[in-house]
Amino acid sequence: MRLCLLTLLVSLLLPLSATAQDMSVRQLTEPLAVDPGSAPSDAGDSRAATGGAQTLADILARQRGEKIDDSFRRNATGDPDSASGIAAQLGTLGGSSDSELLRAMRYGSADITVTSRSPAADVIMQDGGMWWLKFRQGPLATYGAYLLGATLLLLALFFLIRGRIRIDGERTGRTITRFSSFERFGHWLFAGSFLVLGATGLISLFGRTVMIPLFGKDMFASFALASKWIHNNVAWAFMIGLIIVMLNWTLQNIPNKHDLKWLAMAGGLFSKGVHAPARKFNAGQKMIFWGCVILGLSISASGLSLLFPFEMPMFAKTFAILNDIGLPGWFGLDPFPEVLAAQEEMQYAQLWHAIVAFVFMAMIFAHIYLGTIGMEGAFDAMGSGEVDEQWAREHHGLWVEEVRAKEAENASATPAE
Repeated sequence: MRLCLLTLLVSLLLPLSATAQDMSVRQLTEPLAVDPGSAPSDAGDSRAATGGAQTLADILARQRGEKIDDSFRRNATGDPDSASGIAAQLGTLGGSSDSELLRAMRYGSADITVTSRSPAADVIMQDGGMWWLKFRQGPLATYGAYLLGATLLLLALFFLIRGRIRIDGERTGRTITRFSSFERFGHWLFAGSFLVLGATGLISLFGRTVMIPLFGKDMFASFALASKWIHNNVAWAFMIGLIIVMLNWTLQNIPNKHDLKWLAMAGGLFSKGVHAPARKFNAGQKMIFWGCVILGLSISASGLSLLFPFEMPMFAKTFAILNDIGLPGWFGLDPFPEVLAAQEEMQYAQLWHAIVAFVFMAMIFAHIYLGTIGMEGAFDAMGSGEVDEQWAREHHGLWVEEVRAKEAENASATPAE
């Protein structure tokens, strides 16, 4: 008997519940007939039923990434003239509710007075960074990790298949000066600072995901603060090293006809006993050099923009130039924004900084591999600065001839005692 009564009760309540849910959805998405004296009377106002609030259709449109007319929220910031008179010391709060005041702060229409005099002091709240946060935590971190992981995997496979590139001939025991002490200083200043910047930058991007589960939030907070300080200050050493490298080697890395032959032979990297002619720098090293220069200058510019966002904004001007040449139209895109707030400048600069850093690190992984375990005798060039003559003849034969010819010329010009 009890079971029959329970079944009857459930069968009566389910239709009522479904009807109530349908009514709730319709109330959010459709205008309902309302009393003209208690709600907006504009029959064309789709939000008449909600008193002007957003509808479910608005919410779903935002979730799909569609642009909506948010003036119904942007302009709902209260009316100062509707404030009640002050009757006591702790009287009226004015003509705006707390939610209306927060909305005005979010859309930048509130009358704000702050003690700070920074260029962005009047920006109390802004939600324009959500796209940046999603891109940073999503595609940037994901594809950046894929790029570094794939580079390391390919280098490991290359080592397993090709093995270490050995010196084919017998070592002569005679050495030739490959790089001076000042050249090596500039290289190691540039390379060492880059490794530190790369490590601290990865901590900034992946630290919360990887380190907090291992060490906890308190320890990571101290570690992240130290990493940020190191990153900001070691950046100056990186830029000085880049300048020294450019002064030392720019002229020697100008492409020449021998580079085409080196590229056609792939520098002998995939064939034993094959040695392409090259001067002091071969085509592969020149590509690394110009990659370091271009990426180094770009990452330095975005880094300076992050350190001094109000003094050195770079993307509004860059976007204006790109719009002038019509670049967005080539890809069917709308013109880029040419007026950016300081926060937006930092968002673009941070993303560009990270993208360039990932490409830079992938390239340097290959350079480190060939300069250490990938090629016998290569590390000596930047270690002691002296390389075996046989190694130099196999990898930089034209350069060895130039050095020996210059030595002979100097010897003939020196009077005998």
